[in-house]
Amino acid sequence: MELTGRVIKRGTAAGRALVSSEPIGFLGGVDPDTGVITEKGHPLEGECVTGTVLCFPTGKGSTVGSYTIYWMKKVGAAPAAILNAESETIVAVGAIISDIPMLDRLDLSRITTGDWVEVEGPTVEVRKTAE
Repeated sequence: MELTGRVIKRGTAAGRALVSSEPIGFLGGVDPDTGVITEKGHPLEGECVTGTVLCFPTGKGSTVGSYTIYWMKKVGAAPAAILNAESETIVAVGAIISDIPMLDRLDLSRITTGDWVEVEGPTVEVRKTAE
């Protein structure tokens, strides 16, 4: 299945999808050294975002979240790509300064955790793990 989104940070990446129905806040919600989501009660609490194509509706929280994403990239804990329904400034800046491909304006309900996802420019190719 192919989806097309708006490019926030152009690039190419591939990985297993990790999908959240809830926004993600990177400052205080994700351990920047390990990539593990630490926000209590979050649907992805305990999951690791490292190397995944991280799919979530939008970001939330402090502007320091941009730097948190940058730090994650520097230490090898960042997602391979970020897909949002609607981007917001914190995550967008983090993706741009970290050179992480990012798209938004996507129907994330068409992607399931575990699907194989390839991002190239505005195109997202999704290979379903189970139909």
